[in-house]
Formats: sequence, structure tokens, C-alpha cells
Amino acid sequence: MGTFPLAALRAACGAVTEAAAEDTVDGVSARWVAWPESTGEVSAVLRAAARLGLRVLARGGGTRLSWGVPPRALELIVDTSRMGAVLAHIAGDLVVTVQAGLRMVDLQEALAPYRQRLALEGTTTVGGTIATAASGPLRYRYGSVRDLLIGITVVLADGTITRSGGTVVKNVAGYDLGKLYTGSWGTLGVITEAVFRLHPLPETSRWITVPAADAERAAAAIAATRACQHDPVALEVDRVAPGAPVSVGVAVEGVREGIGARVNALAALLSAAAGVSATVSEQPPGWWGAPPHPPQGPAVTLTCEPTGLAELLAAAPGALRGSAGAGVLTAGLDDSERLGAELAQLRRIVSRHGGAAVLRCAPPQRKAGLDVWGPVSALALMRRLKDQFDPEHRLAPGRFVGGI
Repeated sequence: MGTFPLAALRAACGAVTEAAAEDTVDGVSARWVAWPESTGEVSAVLRAAARLGLRVLARGGGTRLSWGVPPRALELIVDTSRMGAVLAHIAGDLVVTVQAGLRMVDLQEALAPYRQRLALEGTTTVGGTIATAASGPLRYRYGSVRDLLIGITVVLADGTITRSGGTVVKNVAGYDLGKLYTGSWGTLGVITEAVFRLHPLPETSRWITVPAADAERAAAAIAATRACQHDPVALEVDRVAPGAPVSVGVAVEGVREGIGARVNALAALLSAAAGVSATVSEQPPGWWGAPPHPPQGPAVTLTCEPTGLAELLAAAPGALRGSAGAGVLTAGLDDSERLGAELAQLRRIVSRHGGAAVLRCAPPQRKAGLDVWGPVSALALMRRLKDQFDPEHRLAPGRFVGGI
């Protein structure tokens, strides 16, 4: 392509560089990297890329580029790391508008002086959190990314700027479009801004943990917690290997004067169900919210109805951790030739209980030849949406379900 594409890209966005050795996505190298600072610059660079017929992928913190499937081809990375501003914070309405390149930890620090938070955990960027639909332990009480996102700005493959939702919680116009972009892996557009609903920071928090001897007792403790009236905000499990004890953890938040009775009642409930004494701490256990696998995996994201938790905890290979309350767990597997067989075993288990298993990440040599996403009932609809939003299939080509 020579130097013409680089000159055309720089005319649209001044900060465009030749790709370096590290500018790869799951083993696929790019040719150029654009560093826009605004939605307008993203729009301009995508218009230029469309004229040149370039395949494009958005990058935030880069921590989840090994998730999903490698792109079929890649010329241009649009890096949003210079788009890290809080654009508006209406503290009285518990609403914040941010750029997509803002790191989640920096957003929480900006909200903390106002005694507010976004009820999502993680160290990645806002855009990466939305694109991969990632949530943390607080999902049990406050919902997922889809529930907290009330407005979004996205630039389509041809440079068109689209906005949906609003800046007040009551405004739901276009909210379904925001849900559509959530978990789309950057295949429908480049997310540039987001509007979230916030929640007050709690006055105090407690964590109750119980080491259940086996999966059945852990499932009993989970069921008892789900049925109780003590309003926990998170319900997590940690099991290091099949047949190992299962740690059940519950988080409780509230005011100092009223939290003690709820904590004592939950601790007694968990102890009775698990047959062993629960412990209470002002700090979460060390495993809380952390992935049970190295950054490159292998790891499988599991969804499962509550009725399937006992079987999953008893029979799932590898390490198992995540939200038993929301039915979203992660299995950390061995990097071995058995990866395909273990993935198939997990799919058999969760399919019996209305769930799914997605190979979230794995070294490229292990991922090759495996069905990363598994069966997807809405694949035909998803392909039609891809055709509508990105007719030339230039955005993150091949990264998503069914080669979308």
C-alpha cells in the first residue's frame, strides 16, 4: 500500500504511527495505529479507513485482546488510550459520562470523593468492559454492564457517529441499542463514550466466607443465601480443583449501626448449610474478584441456572470461580492437549442446565481448531446485524460468533 494510506490516516487523525512489534491482536499484526483523542477524530479516521478498505480493530487497555477469535486480517488499530476523560458527572442524579479509553480504576477514583461508584469491577477500560460485557462480584446485586449503561456513543465502520440512550436514568430511548453494542466485541462499531448510572458508596462492608467440604454443601449454602432476606450484594464461589472444598463468599454492605445483625444472621445461615463455621472479615478473601487463570488462559466463561451449580461445582474440570448468585463462573483450565475435551465436558454440563460455555481465552496454538463460542441460537440474527452495521465486514473481522 505504500505511504499513501499513512498520509491519508494522518490527515484524519494527526497521531497515527507505524505499528510496532507489540501491536498485535491474538497473534495477528497490524500495519498502523491511530491514537484519537475524541469521537470526532475516531469518526474521521474510520472514514479514511473506509475509503482505503482497511480492516480495523479498537483497542483500549489491551488486556483482553487474547479473548475471542483472532481477526482474519488487520491493518489499523484504533487505540482509545488518549480518550480517558470524565466528560460530565451529575452527582445529584447519580450519572456519569466518560470517554471509552478511561480505565475503570481511574473512574472509581474520580467518583470516590463524591461517595459514589460504578458497580463494576476491573482494571480494563470502559470501552473494553462494554465490548466484552465483563462484570464482577457486584453483578449479583446491581446487575451487569447492560443494566448500568444508560447511554452510548459509537462510531460505525463508515465513520457515522451514532448515539443512543440519554443522560438521565429515566430516559430509556434507544437503550436497546446500547444493549446491542454491549458484548459485541467491537464488531459493530467503535465505542467512544458511555453514560452510566451510579450508586452510593456503602458506609461499611463485610465479607462472610465458609469452606464447604463438597459441592453439595456449597450448593446448599448458595441456595440458602439466595433465599434469605438479608440483602447481600455479592455471592461468590472458589474451588481450586475437582473434589476440593468449595469456598462460598458473601458480601454485605450498609450502615455501621445496622450491618452487624445482618452479618451475624448470614454467618449463621451459611454455617448451618455448609456444616462448618463461617468467618467474617472487613476485607474480601484473596481470591475475590480475581480470575482463576493466567492472563492468556486457558479459561472458559460459564453460565448456568442455579439448579446446575451442584453438578458444575462437583464435576467441572480445572479451577472454578465467580458469581454463584448471578450464575456466571470462570473455569481456569490446564494448558494441555486435553483443552478441547475439557471444553466439551463443560458444555455438556451447562447445556443440561440452560447455560453455555465460551472459551474466553487461550494461547493461540491451543485455541486453533477449537469452537470458541459453541452453539448460538441467534446466529442468523447476529449476522444480519453485522451486515447492517458493517456491510464490508471490516471491523474486527472474524473475532465474534460464527466468524462475524
